[in-house]
Amino acid sequence: MTKFLLKVWGLAQPYRARLFLGVLTGILSGLVSPLLIGAIMFVYGAVFPSPDQSGAAQSPMHKLPGFVQHWFDAARNAVESGVQTHPWTVAALVAAIPFIMFLRGFFGYLNVYLLQWVASRTVADLRVRLFRHLLDLSAGFHTENASGQLISRVVNDTGALQNILNNAVSVVVRDPVTLVSLLAFLLWEQPKLTLLTIIVLPVCIIPIAIFSRKIRRSSREMQTQSADLTQTMTEAFTGYRIVKAYNLEGIVTAEFHNIARRFVSHYMRIVRAASIPGPLIEFFGSCGVALLLAYLICRPQGHPNPSDFLQLIGSVFMMYPPLKNLTQLQNQVVQARAASERAFELLAMQNTVREPAAPKMLHADQADIVFENLDFNYGEKAVLRNIALTVKAGRLVALVGASGSGKTTLSNLLLRFYDPVRGSIKIGGVDIRDVRTRDLRNQIAVVTQETILFNDTIRRNIELGRPGATNDEIIAAAKHAYAYDFIMQKPEGFDAVIGEKGVSLSGGQRQRLAIARAVLKNAPILVLDEATSALDTESERAVQSALDELMKGRTTICIAHRLSTILHADLIVVLDQGRIVETGRHAELIQRGGIYQKLYE
Repeated sequence: MTKFLLKVWGLAQPYRARLFLGVLTGILSGLVSPLLIGAIMFVYGAVFPSPDQSGAAQSPMHKLPGFVQHWFDAARNAVESGVQTHPWTVAALVAAIPFIMFLRGFFGYLNVYLLQWVASRTVADLRVRLFRHLLDLSAGFHTENASGQLISRVVNDTGALQNILNNAVSVVVRDPVTLVSLLAFLLWEQPKLTLLTIIVLPVCIIPIAIFSRKIRRSSREMQTQSADLTQTMTEAFTGYRIVKAYNLEGIVTAEFHNIARRFVSHYMRIVRAASIPGPLIEFFGSCGVALLLAYLICRPQGHPNPSDFLQLIGSVFMMYPPLKNLTQLQNQVVQARAASERAFELLAMQNTVREPAAPKMLHADQADIVFENLDFNYGEKAVLRNIALTVKAGRLVALVGASGSGKTTLSNLLLRFYDPVRGSIKIGGVDIRDVRTRDLRNQIAVVTQETILFNDTIRRNIELGRPGATNDEIIAAAKHAYAYDFIMQKPEGFDAVIGEKGVSLSGGQRQRLAIARAVLKNAPILVLDEATSALDTESERAVQSALDELMKGRTTICIAHRLSTILHADLIVVLDQGRIVETGRHAELIQRGGIYQKLYE
């Protein structure tokens, strides 16, 4: 628990000034409760003096400092003399309780506002930090983890932490101060009777400890079910075409319903475990009051006067709300700890693709790309073995082979989504592991079969190739990609919103926008990963024209299933089961009669 609280403190440190101010107002708010009781007794004693009160010794203020006793005597004399004689003293006496209530509300408001301000920004910072960290992790991490699970960790797990910070930080400051100050006040006024009344309160620790364990277990399970709900929704919404085409609505809904029921089951366990300790505390507190009454009945001598007894009972019952709040706080902390553990685990995860300690500069323009004796595994499965290949600057090299032969993996290694098990990749003689990944990827443009577009305008989707590009540059890129005509046919033109993944566009149009983005990036190295394999003949013709324009003057690595698109390649590399088995131009490979000829036929 200490480690968890230290992590939360570390997150809140940038806002420590407001945090300390919120803590201070919480302390002041907690001190107002015993002050309110004292004010009530002060006013009551001044307005309704007891018949036997003949001096300061019998005064209800006799234990207070001398200046307070002086105020009390002056107030009592003012009430006895009448309003006309001491109007300001009587007015101050009447306004005492509303003024203290105002202070209580004022400090309570500042306490809640300031601490929740800190809490909301702390959790927002954590979400940004976690989101950025997830984006920085390697492609292997994202391959192994479902997107819905990651979304749940960023949103739901940190949301549980926000609840604890919002609701609990003010409680953890204000209520302990209230409890301690009330207890000190009672021990000062009636030490023996106070101890007798609260003797049963330690028993409350037992149910709190028991139910905290149950909450911890159920909280972990509830967060897991919450992640499963998010994952199910993500898959259903992104794959809605298949869900509808195969009439899977009932099956997907049933799966969602089962997960939701498990989530509710764990949630209700937490509700039960969190709700029971409060009534138990009240019950044990009432047992303490009953014990006090039994003691006074059995001992007729030395009874406190009615005002002192009511003050004692009222103060004891005023201790119940903060005590209940602290009990709920314990449960909330347990929930937040169970939920945020998963988020902190992700933050502690190291990227398998490490940035170099002393990065080198990379100049990829007119530089050869050399793959030196590469080996790579996915887990224990060997994917690439002893890959030795040189891609000359400004040339088009095509990678062909059956599915699973390692073509896309080779391009992923070039982009440094992964690092090889053995060997190296050098651009212009510089090992790409000695270059910052940001600098490396700035010099590589990628066009893939699965075009990634965002639910934004056409202009914004093209501009992502080089953020900050001018409107003229964006238009020029669209023209080079043969996308300008269909863009201008839309009523909004470049400001048309294309929907999630470009759903409002055809496959060929989406691909040409991706090419326009690559044109705008103007990188010296181009990777084409089956960029036309999913298109019809007419769309392929338009896209291929755009690709030919894009490849001019660039070092290009083209992964292709349709061999008709790479007949003019400077070098064709044939991969089979992770190894290079043939290299050469199209005519040479056809004459050899090997694997390439079979693929071509």
